[in-house]
Amino acid sequence: MPAISRMCTNAMTLAVTTALVGCGEHGPRPWQGYVEGEFVYVASSQAGTLQTLSVTRGQQVKTGDALFELEATFEQAAQARARDALASAEAQSRDLQTGKRPDEIAVAAAQLKQAVAVRDKALAQFDRDQTQYAAGGISREQLDASRADARSSAARVQELQSSLAVARLPGRQAQQQAQTAQVDVARASLAQADWQLAQKRPAASAPGRVYDTMYRVGEWVPAGSPVVRLLPPGNIKVRFFVPETTLGHLRAGQTVHIACDGCGAGMPARITYVADQAEYTPPVIYSNDTRDKLVYMIEAHPAPADAVKLNPGQPVQVTQP
Repeated sequence: MPAISRMCTNAMTLAVTTALVGCGEHGPRPWQGYVEGEFVYVASSQAGTLQTLSVTRGQQVKTGDALFELEATFEQAAQARARDALASAEAQSRDLQTGKRPDEIAVAAAQLKQAVAVRDKALAQFDRDQTQYAAGGISREQLDASRADARSSAARVQELQSSLAVARLPGRQAQQQAQTAQVDVARASLAQADWQLAQKRPAASAPGRVYDTMYRVGEWVPAGSPVVRLLPPGNIKVRFFVPETTLGHLRAGQTVHIACDGCGAGMPARITYVADQAEYTPPVIYSNDTRDKLVYMIEAHPAPADAVKLNPGQPVQVTQP
C-alpha cells in the first residue's frame, strides 16, 4: 500500500476513535460542574458584646434555634420601662371609664343624706314660722330668714345630687379618646422595646448547617456585622456547563442527574436557571468549527434531603436522564 494511502487510513481511524471516545463507552459524556452554596449571614441590627455563642461550626440547627446573644442591659431596662408605662396608661384608661372610686361616691352620698336632713328640718321650721307669723307671734324679718334658710337647704341638696351623679359618670369622651391614644403610644413603645431586645438574640430562620462563626465570646460586635454563617439545604445548588450544541435541549424545570464522589447512586436535581450568554468565548471568529468551544452555565437545585450530602466547591458530573 502506498505511503500516502496508509497515512489517510490512519487519519480516518484516529478520527473515528476520537469520535467514539467523545461519546463515551456507555453513552454521552457527562457535563462537568461544581456545588455552590448561597450562605445566610446572620447579624444583629444592634451593637454589643458577644455574650453567648450557642452554635459551633458544622452543627445542624432547626428553625427557631438560638444562634447567639449580645449583651442587652440597656434593652432590658427599656423593655421594663415601656411595660410599666403601658400598665399605667391602661389603668388610667380604666379609671376614666368607671368614674370615681366607690369610697368617694360613698362620701358624696353621705353628704347628700345630711343635706336632705337639713333641708327637711328647714322646711318644717318655715312651715311653723308661717303659722306663727299669721298669728302675729313672730316678725316679718324672722319669717324671711326662715324662708331663705329653707331655700338654701333645698339648693344644697340639688347641688349634692348633681355632684353624686357626676361622680358616677365615666370621664368625658374627649378625655377617654386622649387616654386611649396614650395607651396606643405606650403599646407601640413596648413593641419597639421587645423588637430591640429580640435583635440581641437572633434565632435560625430556617434549618441548615452552621458553616462558620465570625466572633468569639467577649468580643465587641458592631451593628450589622455577621456573627454566624448558615447554609440552608434549599440554598445549595449545582452549577454545570454545557456546549452550545446542547443548550437548546435544556430548559428550566427539567430534571438532570448529579453524580459525585460519596454520593452513592447520585441524585436528581431540577434546572432552575439557564444562562443566555456564553461563559467562555474563544479569541477567534465564530464558525462551525469553533461553536463547540462555547459553554453555557446552568444551575440546578437538588431536593433539600439530597442537598445536605453536598458541600460547596465539590466537583460533580451531570447527565440528562
